[in-house]
Amino acid sequence: MRFNSNGKDEVTYDVIVIGSGISGGYSAMELCNKGYKTLMLERGRDMKHGEYPTANMDTWDFKNQNIVSAEEKAQHYFKQNRLSWWVREEHQHLINKDSDYDYDEVSRFDWIRGHHVGGRSIMWGRRCYRWSDIDFEANAKEGIAIDWPIRYKDIAPWYDRAETFVGITGQAEGLPQLPDGKFLPPFPLNCAEQHMRESINKKYPYRLLTPSRTANLSSYDPKVHLGTRGQCQSRNRCVRGCPYGGYFSSLSSTIPVAQETGNLTIRPDSIVHEIIWDKEKGKAAGVRVKDRVSGEELEFYARVIFCNASTIGTTAILLNSRSEAFPDGLGNSSGELGHNIMDHHYGMGASADLPGFEDIYYKGRRPTGFYIPRFRNINKETQMKDFLRGYGYQGNATRSVNAPDNAIGVELKENLFAPGPYRVSMTCFGEILPYHDNKMWLNFDKNDKHGLPVITFDAKLRENEMALRKDGVTCAEEMLEAAGCKNITSYNTATAVGACIHEMGTARMGHDPKTSVLNKWNQMHDVPNVFVTDGACMTSSGTQNPSITYMALSARAVDYMDKQINDGVL
Repeated sequence: MRFNSNGKDEVTYDVIVIGSGISGGYSAMELCNKGYKTLMLERGRDMKHGEYPTANMDTWDFKNQNIVSAEEKAQHYFKQNRLSWWVREEHQHLINKDSDYDYDEVSRFDWIRGHHVGGRSIMWGRRCYRWSDIDFEANAKEGIAIDWPIRYKDIAPWYDRAETFVGITGQAEGLPQLPDGKFLPPFPLNCAEQHMRESINKKYPYRLLTPSRTANLSSYDPKVHLGTRGQCQSRNRCVRGCPYGGYFSSLSSTIPVAQETGNLTIRPDSIVHEIIWDKEKGKAAGVRVKDRVSGEELEFYARVIFCNASTIGTTAILLNSRSEAFPDGLGNSSGELGHNIMDHHYGMGASADLPGFEDIYYKGRRPTGFYIPRFRNINKETQMKDFLRGYGYQGNATRSVNAPDNAIGVELKENLFAPGPYRVSMTCFGEILPYHDNKMWLNFDKNDKHGLPVITFDAKLRENEMALRKDGVTCAEEMLEAAGCKNITSYNTATAVGACIHEMGTARMGHDPKTSVLNKWNQMHDVPNVFVTDGACMTSSGTQNPSITYMALSARAVDYMDKQINDGVL
């Protein structure tokens, strides 16, 4: 641990990384591997791999059978509890209390955070899908927002690099909208899902059901999957943290690798509230930090700063970094900082019984299921008149419990061991367009308990998203019917922005400094020694889960930074 009580040299590093989650961990690892003395600042508590107190608990081991009481939710999780499935005993210790970290809303925004070393990489959904040029070219072709400054060819080798290290299961399908990658063997479809794959694709050629591509090690190579990793045990308790390192997280993977270089210093309980602007040198000099426990204010300095505090966290820091040169926030000459918030929206889909496979069962609890990639607006044959972009589905088929609702005693116990029919469920995840008016800002007249201005959100789904949702539900019903399902039920309850935990935008990449915050290397147009490689950099939201893209962009940005330093530019 280093404190700035012994002079500036003691608190000066080559690079400061703000945040320790998916992108922060990956940035730090790449920096340390290149020999840079790196300080990682995490606003939450310290946490190490293996410190997962609920990882081996069964439902009956919990005080309240994994249910958080209504009273506690009302007192501490009053906003997150709007997502009825989210707050549970098994990972309650990994999510922030709204009572400690509240925020304001003009329109509802569901902000789920985890303040600890490793961040949300400990409880993420682990789905990893590459973006394609259908995504990177969409804004330019449709005249929406601004053009991405990169294309698939620019990031493809970095996808290769990230996927190989992380370990992504998957099955090559040759789809233009979902490029194939460096895959480990997939967790195979069960008999019901394989039947669905064949039945759906026979009737709807553009609709393909494939095993989910996920960051769980279906096979393990210690020479490749570095850190504290091991093969996935198919326990499906990933949201609690995995003591086996069976899935990728900062704690099990990137941070241990960075630490082995001897170049990483981690400082938890360090709330970064401002990036320091050096007026004379015309660049960022370091960061101002408040110790979460002691309240002490500190400064740390570096040649380069990587912002990886999450889409909202990074932009809040930048907006709070005001100076004479940047009165509206560091690097905000475009005025786009805080705008263009995106996410994915769900709360739409369908479920049904699938008869005919009662004599076949499966083994284990896979940590994943199936994926149906986007099939709308990918070519002339799939063009839609009612909406732009598209959606994908995540789902699975499982055996349900066979016990009658009114069974008790011996009848109940006997039926519990007799599996019922296969039940298929599929949830649709849709793209949100980058609307300038979907935004966040800081209320400088209202401070939180750490003295920082309170974040306010105003973002919502609009006409395009609503039309997309209607089609997504209809197509889910069609596919279940094509597979011969019975008792089909569907739903369409719009979620708020943020609920999918895929928040993006707010400091977007672009060609023009007048309309974007970052260039094609994730480098601030206005402040070249500051890089942003978390979700804030995104120019559109796609339909795919974005984390593997953050990791690829982080590796690419570090490589570019290294070349700039070696060339004497930075």
